[in-house]
Amino acid sequence: MGACYNDELSKFYFSATHDRRFSKNIHDNVYGNIYLDPLCLKFIDTEQFQRLRDLKQLGVTYLVYPGAVHSRFEHSLGVYWLADMAIHQIRNHQGLELGIDRFDIQTVRLAGLLHDVGHGPFSHMFEQGFLPRVLNNSKWSHENMSTRMVDYIVDEHNIDIESESLKKVKDMIVASCDHASPNILKEKCFLYDIVANGRNSIDVDKFDYIVRDSRACGLGCNFQSERLMETMRVIGDEICYPAKEYLTIHKLFSARADLHRTVYTHAKVKAIELMVVDALLEANDHLRIDSFVHDPAEYWKLDDSILKTIETAPDQELKEARKLILRIRRRDLYKFCNEFAVPKDKLEHFKDITAQDIICSQVSGRATLKEEDIVVSNIKIDLTRGCSSPLGRY
Repeated sequence: MGACYNDELSKFYFSATHDRRFSKNIHDNVYGNIYLDPLCLKFIDTEQFQRLRDLKQLGVTYLVYPGAVHSRFEHSLGVYWLADMAIHQIRNHQGLELGIDRFDIQTVRLAGLLHDVGHGPFSHMFEQGFLPRVLNNSKWSHENMSTRMVDYIVDEHNIDIESESLKKVKDMIVASCDHASPNILKEKCFLYDIVANGRNSIDVDKFDYIVRDSRACGLGCNFQSERLMETMRVIGDEICYPAKEYLTIHKLFSARADLHRTVYTHAKVKAIELMVVDALLEANDHLRIDSFVHDPAEYWKLDDSILKTIETAPDQELKEARKLILRIRRRDLYKFCNEFAVPKDKLEHFKDITAQDIICSQVSGRATLKEEDIVVSNIKIDLTRGCSSPLGRY
């Protein structure tokens, strides 16, 4: 399945692209020692990338799971390292057959490193909870902002990188998005599956956050990425795995679903997220938070510290926002009332429930709730392929 090639050439190629004499050694709490190459360090040592230290990977989850204080910075380094390992694993077995060159290796590394530089405060909550309420259904996404931020960093810090490599890095970042251009995947399509896999969702981004999030929250994780990393091969321009790894891949998706059930959508986590969103909405007219998301030169100044800014500001205009944050500090949270799991066979005909639906179903004679008293959270947890198994096509 892979071509044989000269050992001496292989050794030379490895040393030329992976010479640790010119790399910086960092100890990661998941993978141990990882090595950062000179070009990646030029991106890391910028205020825009260092901002990721002030973005918690799991947003407000640390207020429920105290150990969940890890940042987007750690995750980005982890994805960089796994992306580097993946492309080298493929090159070692099929390098000449697939024509993998040093530019391919560099672009995959950079895509792994920079894929999350466009995230906002409190992670997905900012993008999915706050922005839709203030941007009038704009198609804003952190993936697109990541590509704009990459351009901004290159221009602002005069980083010497070939324009074609830069374009490929940005294409790899948005490869899994619904709005990704179909024209980006022209040759070596498998390279675009390593960091953000839009074809089957098996990528090193998931490999990292599933293990890292589970460890930070003190939960067990029976998924081990090492088995998949060691056995990945390219067939028909797509990254494939041996049939015997079927259960390992299933564990990847089931572990992700378990994290959604027990951590990401925990009732208290959702309550705090809703309160933070309400606080940001109350503060938006005064602070104009939404104005920062259109320009990378301003956007990079936004991080999780926005909550402390609101909490400590004396401005009268922020009084209501401060009250909500104070309620969070004092654990006076929005109350969880009930949940209903829609049977799988009913999903197709089930519409999202609204606060108005709840109001209309009230029993007369009891305490009357108003629509503004209720928040309904419609959450869908699956194995990334809707009602279908992601392994169903294999």
